[in-house]
Amino acid sequence: MADKWVYSICGMCTVRCPIQVNIQNGKVVFIQGNPHVPAMKGAVCPRGAAGTGLIYDSERPQTPLIRKGKRGEGKWQKATWEEALDHVADKLNEVKDRYGAKAIALSDRGGPFRDFHRAFLRGLGTPNYNNHDSSCARNVQHSALSLTGKGRKAVVYDYKHSRHVVLQFRNIFESIDVQEVNNLMDAMEKGCKLTVIDVRANISAGKAHHFFMVRPGTDYAFNLAVINEIIAKRFYDDKFKKRYIEGFDELTGFVAPYTPEWAEQETGVPASHLRRFVKDLAQAAPAVIWHPGWMAARYKHSFYVCRSIYIINALLGAYGAKGGLPFVSKPGDVGRSGLKKFMDLYLKPNEKRADGVGWKYPHFEDGPGLAHLMFEAMETQDPYPVKAYIAYRHDPLMGYPDPDRLKKKWDNLDLLVSVTFSWSDTAWYSDVVLPLSPYLERDSIIAAKNSLAPYFFVRKKAVEPMYDTRADWEIISGLARRMNLPELVFDRIEDIWNFQLEGTGVTIEDFDATGMVPLVDKPVYPEFENYRFKTPSKKVEIISRKLTDSGLDSLAPYEPPVSTEPGQFRLTFGRCALHTQGHTVNNLLLSEQMPENQLWINTKEAEKLDIEDGDRVTVSQNGYSEFIQARVTDAIHPDAVFVVHGFGHRLPVETRAFNKGLADNRFMAGGLDIWDRAGGAIAFQEHFVTVSKS
Repeated sequence: MADKWVYSICGMCTVRCPIQVNIQNGKVVFIQGNPHVPAMKGAVCPRGAAGTGLIYDSERPQTPLIRKGKRGEGKWQKATWEEALDHVADKLNEVKDRYGAKAIALSDRGGPFRDFHRAFLRGLGTPNYNNHDSSCARNVQHSALSLTGKGRKAVVYDYKHSRHVVLQFRNIFESIDVQEVNNLMDAMEKGCKLTVIDVRANISAGKAHHFFMVRPGTDYAFNLAVINEIIAKRFYDDKFKKRYIEGFDELTGFVAPYTPEWAEQETGVPASHLRRFVKDLAQAAPAVIWHPGWMAARYKHSFYVCRSIYIINALLGAYGAKGGLPFVSKPGDVGRSGLKKFMDLYLKPNEKRADGVGWKYPHFEDGPGLAHLMFEAMETQDPYPVKAYIAYRHDPLMGYPDPDRLKKKWDNLDLLVSVTFSWSDTAWYSDVVLPLSPYLERDSIIAAKNSLAPYFFVRKKAVEPMYDTRADWEIISGLARRMNLPELVFDRIEDIWNFQLEGTGVTIEDFDATGMVPLVDKPVYPEFENYRFKTPSKKVEIISRKLTDSGLDSLAPYEPPVSTEPGQFRLTFGRCALHTQGHTVNNLLLSEQMPENQLWINTKEAEKLDIEDGDRVTVSQNGYSEFIQARVTDAIHPDAVFVVHGFGHRLPVETRAFNKGLADNRFMAGGLDIWDRAGGAIAFQEHFVTVSKS
């Protein structure tokens, strides 16, 4: 078979970088960044390069499976697709007939390819769609909405033209977006400064001009002092303030007590260092980016940390500014028609959401909801029973706290289905496993990227499936055929693409040259003079009416973090460049590079416990213990320990990952009930452990 290249979209994490795949003799031999995307520079991250380790893995699900024994026993019956889809559809119809369509729920990991399966839910008549965001960036989204009326994706991070970038809840050099990394590195070569605020000196901190190791749980104190200094020294953009900030006087009065000297006592950062940093930041404004965060599900007040970040960006005039946070354009903003949506085929269900979002909690956005509250409804049956759940390329048992407690909630379900390309704790506990073809083996629906230069893009499969797996559209279409949703029944992906492109003036052949179709010739920076925010005042509103009406503070007083008891450490976790949470630890290639995680512990604290670097240690909480290798270092705050998330797998089908490393979420007893009431996200880092030499 001839050598060929295929344009596609990476699926090794949620960034979904544009790629080009080399196929020789019907096999994928090389993956590189799409050469027609300048910021990719032909590169992919380590995970992107390991895509072949996913498709050529004999340990992934290879055929539909129906549970035979008890949930979690690992007793399966192989099934044909017809048998598996018939089984799932019959169970869904039973639930629908008995409890109503609202008793069916689905969660996924978000992203640009959701329209088809969300349309399936809407066609059934259920409002209960969730994504994983309550374990990630819900606080960011809700903080952006509370200030501007627009979500976090209404702006882009213009790294390439920035003069100062601040990373607080974002570790850009380990949780990698290739284009962002390359643009930031280019900017730094031209003089852009980088500041990192964290409890740990991560890889991003190693490249920073300023690194502030703050005491865990005191990020808000640091940020309030920054706002205090900006206002006290009149470093704010006065023109932007007068035209676009509503509530500046209230903000000024609120932050008055939070001086750099006060923050020094809370955070451990010298007041003089904070002041020098703020001066540097002001000198670079408005071409500054204080990133509001990716994974902001950390503390019970992380919503206010994210909100303070957006306020700082506004004070410095970064909103709408080149090198700051310019606003994205959608296809309609540049005179083009957007993709036709499958969701528009059906009316939005008028049932209340089971998670309470939009009615019990009116200050929360109702799109993806809050999955942990959906799980709660499965147990309490309040406001109504939720009896069928599809985990769609989503592993809540690895991604949420207290997995044993979550299993008990799920035991109230009549049906639990996992749609997945790899084994996971959730798949292992399911009633039915529907094996999804990995991204290199499947076509996906067309998606649009809203940006400074919006475009359409498509994922085309590089090779045929090795096993009896199916693409996502094939799975949903198969269920739709069985559940009287003929509008979603398709036999060819080309027919789906043609439906989406109707009225856009674009054909599927237009994607052949580069894998993308640009909708504008060059980046468009919207005219900010005429811009209006989507709030009642059309400005950035420091005082949010929606928060006030819900009995919540817009400007919350600072509360010191819970102090650790002697011998206890706050458990923190994060990412590394080699793995995507728990999805890649059994990957053929990546497991060799990093087979298990380590426990970062401060040098002085380790000395007190007679622990040396490389020692095997016991981590314990309330009688539960696991073992892990210690990494003794000065690069972490004494009050905390840290692990890379996603390890500690206990599935016998994953031989490379089996029993390697520590699973952080098992040390979060009661964690499903610890969440940020203002922002909605889980508070993962409100748990404490002890450490001893094994």
